[in-house]
Amino acid sequence: MHRTVVLAGASGFIGSYFKQRFLEEGWQVRTVGRGASADAQWNDDGAITKALDGAELLVNLAGRSVNCRYDDRHRREILESRVLTTRTLGLAVAACAEPPRTWINSSTGTIYRHAEDHPQSEASGELGHGFSVDVARAWEEELAAADIPATRKVPLRIAIVLGPGGGVMGPFRNLARLGLGGHMGPGTQKFSWIHVEDLFRTVLFVHERPELTGPVNAASPYPVDNRELMSLVRQSMGVPFGIPTPAWLLEAGAVLIRTQTELVLKSRWVEPRKLLDAGFAFDYPCLTGALNQIANPTRSLT
Repeated sequence: MHRTVVLAGASGFIGSYFKQRFLEEGWQVRTVGRGASADAQWNDDGAITKALDGAELLVNLAGRSVNCRYDDRHRREILESRVLTTRTLGLAVAACAEPPRTWINSSTGTIYRHAEDHPQSEASGELGHGFSVDVARAWEEELAAADIPATRKVPLRIAIVLGPGGGVMGPFRNLARLGLGGHMGPGTQKFSWIHVEDLFRTVLFVHERPELTGPVNAASPYPVDNRELMSLVRQSMGVPFGIPTPAWLLEAGAVLIRTQTELVLKSRWVEPRKLLDAGFAFDYPCLTGALNQIANPTRSLT
């Protein structure tokens, strides 16, 4: 008998990868989304409950991209795309006769403060301030509010996800290609990341270990600073040098391309302490291997 997973928000880079990998692992996959191909639409509560009933695992990846300027409309869309979808799923799980035993809900490593002094673990990490942190808090609070005692709820605090054909590497690689692949701002800000394959394996690992409760950090144990990040990006592309970009120029450029400098200037130092203590082994612990795989995506993922 097939094991069944429900993927909510499965149309993006991570969701598409997860769907393929779950199918390769022999799972039956049901999806919740806005597209016509989804098994259940977000505006159909009954269909969502039907998709969830009897499923073993729910993974919610829904959320509007944060790669935009944070004007009022985008702030509202970013918040609602996370909080309202989580609320909808909570009500649907509560209506199931046979609810999933695990619900892994996306959260973000950005919930922690700007940290250059020491890593932020689940137990000792300090939450930050600002719009992105407010969104992350509201996201996790909505998950916690779901009254579903038969289902274990795990907010997965995901670092920046890298992988072939998606993630944040595109802009960095484009800058390197243009000779602008030097460090950004001071270059000392930490870059916590995870390869999409390790993120998929993390979801399976957490699902199979009921002793893992509360927030779980999903990040490589070996973050780099921005200087090393851009150096490795250049090396993976065979680009010998890159011009640094000061913070003031980044801010001007961010306005022009309608994004936020926070995405590159905030120091994210996320420590996957719960995963490491539970014995999780990363396939891509070091950024060099991850970038080489992304540059040569036909290379085996194992």
